[in-house]
Amino acid sequence: MPFREINSKMVEATVAPGQKMFSQRGAMIAYRGDVSFTPNAQGGQGGVMSMIGRRVANEATPLMTVEGSGTVMFGHGGHHIQVINLTGETLYVEADRLLAFDGTLQQGTMFMGSQGGVMGMVRGQVTGQGLFTTTLKGHGSVAVMAHGGVIELPITPQRPVHVDPQAYVAHHGDVRNKLSTALGWRDMVGRGSGEAFQLELSGNGAVYVQASEEKL
Repeated sequence: MPFREINSKMVEATVAPGQKMFSQRGAMIAYRGDVSFTPNAQGGQGGVMSMIGRRVANEATPLMTVEGSGTVMFGHGGHHIQVINLTGETLYVEADRLLAFDGTLQQGTMFMGSQGGVMGMVRGQVTGQGLFTTTLKGHGSVAVMAHGGVIELPITPQRPVHVDPQAYVAHHGDVRNKLSTALGWRDMVGRGSGEAFQLELSGNGAVYVQASEEKL
């Protein structure tokens, strides 16, 4: 169920009988056809354990199940929207960044400490994001929100990417992240609040970065 980009802040999705998708509540702008919107108390396909994990992580972003036959336009808060197409890999993204995604994708949560050990936990504290992050895996499309537009940066073993933690949106692939300190880095070349931290992502995959340090 691919998304069609109407402009940088709106997307449209086709809903077909027998298929479903999930969206953040309040994200529907308009729709055509016979489409229903149902509150999803369990946060997609993650089940009870996923719901518990999201609540522990303060990531209980309310979702709607979208079903029927027609087209739906999505947008939220005037944020820029980036469509990410998954072909079997896992996308790691903060729950409040999700605008809408295919119901075919398997949803779960991951403890950020398992990527980068203690530094992964520190990352959660510094960025203000949860220690848990949402995962979406499989074949399908995801629409995520960001400030100021998004750029996709490839990550290879030979060329890791260093990102201002506040500008991080999501990543996919076989990627490890760690938060490292670089005295004066953010004061000198970053746009953050002064902490000398940078997020290093290494391995094979890609990271999505927004052109702002503003939170959603």
